[in-house]
Amino acid sequence: MSAKKKTSPAVHAAVVIGLLASSAYLTVELRKEEQAKAPAIQAVTDTPLLESSTGQMSGKQTWERLKNPERSVLRGEGGQVLATFTDNARTATLKGPSRTFTEAANTKSRVVTEDWVRLMPEPWRKGAEKEKWFKDWFKEYYGSEEDDVFATAFQYVEGAPVKKDDEGIAYAGDAAFGPINPNGSEGNDLREEQSDFYDYLGIPYTFRDGTGMQPEAKRARAVDCSGYMRLVWGYRARYPLASSDTTGDGLPRTANGMARSDAGTDIIPLKGVGAADRPKSIDVLQPGDLVFFKLDARTKERLDHVGIYVGHDSDGHKIFISSREEVNGPTIGDKGGTSRLDGNGYYATTLRSAKRL
Repeated sequence: MSAKKKTSPAVHAAVVIGLLASSAYLTVELRKEEQAKAPAIQAVTDTPLLESSTGQMSGKQTWERLKNPERSVLRGEGGQVLATFTDNARTATLKGPSRTFTEAANTKSRVVTEDWVRLMPEPWRKGAEKEKWFKDWFKEYYGSEEDDVFATAFQYVEGAPVKKDDEGIAYAGDAAFGPINPNGSEGNDLREEQSDFYDYLGIPYTFRDGTGMQPEAKRARAVDCSGYMRLVWGYRARYPLASSDTTGDGLPRTANGMARSDAGTDIIPLKGVGAADRPKSIDVLQPGDLVFFKLDARTKERLDHVGIYVGHDSDGHKIFISSREEVNGPTIGDKGGTSRLDGNGYYATTLRSAKRL
């Protein structure tokens, strides 16, 4: 056996420095690539520039009013969008530190994003940037790394660790879609729907209208698509929840109820449920929007699926997260149809409308 050659410390150091420099370069180039794929900033279609007095950012910020939908945009000194606020919606999209979301068990897709989606305490209205409630909220959350809607949503994908509150209730962790349907089969209602957020939590819940609901043991740790929305937006982010589609105010129980409700503002209005009613363009979508689908002819005029648009994946495709029976729970995965809104795949062709809460 030949003797091993000794390598000088200087050579080791040079190799390490070279590897670190290469890693840093690749990271920067990835971010450039992702940013280059982002939609261009919409031209200003309304007046005026207003100097900002909110937040803790350095440099000059300006407010602009845009249309389709009516919204206010906060720009930085270089013209970059820092935050977007849509009239009649509580959802705010803020720029912040870059994050990567993955779901290795079910897809190679990954989302690298600087968007942080949060709920404001009141719906946005023109001029709200001058109001105290907004200034206080913005000062607290702009730049904050506290869990937002996206961070919360990914706390239920396959393999997500269990998190418990002070009372021992497991409020996060790998969620199922629902129990096995005794009358179903693979690709045909394999799992039962109707698992709501309180089923997942395993606790009784009383809605604001006084309606009380009891969890079903067989649905523990499970949420169907609309139950998942109510878990993320309602129980976790504190958006008001209705007890059903027809009683109480707030986010209704089903995808169809949500799509047709007055909650938030319609970004892609619902025109119909047929193939001809697929939106001609989805460029108006913003991370955090609810997207609604028509998947099953048996539900007739009802929309039957809902998810959250999370932005572009690393291949430049618009993708969403939802709870699905094929993957048995929340996913951005590919089983049973890739979670893309562009192109002509299963979900892209069945998209019918979108709403910003």
